[in-house]
Amino acid sequence: MTVRRGERTVLHRADAVFAPGSVTVVAGANGSGKSTLLETVAGVLPVTEGSVEGVPYRSVAHVAQSVSAPGPPLTVRAAVGMGRWASVPWWHPLRARDRAVVDDQLARLDLGGLADRPLAELSGGQRQRALVAMGLAQQAAVLLVDEPTAGVDARSLGLVLDALRDEAHRGAVVVHAAHDPEALLAADRVLTLDRGTLS
Repeated sequence: MTVRRGERTVLHRADAVFAPGSVTVVAGANGSGKSTLLETVAGVLPVTEGSVEGVPYRSVAHVAQSVSAPGPPLTVRAAVGMGRWASVPWWHPLRARDRAVVDDQLARLDLGGLADRPLAELSGGQRQRALVAMGLAQQAAVLLVDEPTAGVDARSLGLVLDALRDEAHRGAVVVHAAHDPEALLAADRVLTLDRGTLS
């Protein structure tokens, strides 16, 4: 696929296949097109030329990179609970099984003790784990995460990478952007973007 933003070509004839049950890391310098690739596969951005095939858009979890706490004031539990909105409308209360999924993801990312804290009060690494937990709570067929290990400490890095690996073991397609050597080593496959060209 080719993706343009205005007059600028951000992705040039990018071609890749992502297999269920595997973790793929997209590496590259800042501005190389990693976020654009994930957003296009997620259906957030349109393809200029070519196509994205085989992605069940109703079962895609896309976790964008976040520098600050997003949206209105939320507790960590409420934010992770938003991941269940794909199966439960936001105006309905979460069912017991949905609350169990949220609890599982809070535990998986070691956020249980922070569940009732406002998301905005968390450190950058804690907030990153909460956003990953929100994506995991969707239990989607495809999980796309932009820089989930950015700015996290070594312990958080391990928790996030283990959670992504577990999600692949569940059978999901897992694709995330990363710079960390540990993330690259933990992946089943590494694709590199250089000025919009994928290799």
